[in-house]
Amino acid sequence: MSGSARSAPCARALRLGRAEIDGYLPHRGAMRLLAGVRAYDHDTIECLADGHRDPAHPLRARGRLGAACAIEYAAQAMAIHGALCGDGRTPPAGSLLAVRDIRLRVARLDDIEEDLLIHCHCLARDTRGASYRFLVATASSPLVSGRATVQFTALQGRAS
Repeated sequence: MSGSARSAPCARALRLGRAEIDGYLPHRGAMRLLAGVRAYDHDTIECLADGHRDPAHPLRARGRLGAACAIEYAAQAMAIHGALCGDGRTPPAGSLLAVRDIRLRVARLDDIEEDLLIHCHCLARDTRGASYRFLVATASSPLVSGRATVQFTALQGRAS
């Protein structure tokens, strides 16, 4: 992908809650992991998540939510960012094509007392996909970081 293509300006400091972000994600119910969007602009988005402590979290395995699950939180934030900063048409579905440079600073998320902040920065975007740098953190410390590449695909349906 070549440099960031600018299609439409994005509003600054828009705040969206659970109900508002439903229109931007194919995920429904418990698999919609984000509680809201704190702010975004053309290149970045910051989302909030508070369900990682829930014993019924859909990504828990053997009673715990591993730190690698932070990648799904970041992927959902990237999907919302792409939709918010798109050209106004229905955003294409995306598939996580690759993750790189993953740095896990904790072993698990379910024992983190604070809410999660998900920061994503778009490095490049074109009609085929996008590349992001991401950080999942608390207000006081980084937890998981890395880079991800998303490939856009035709919308086939909604994940449950």
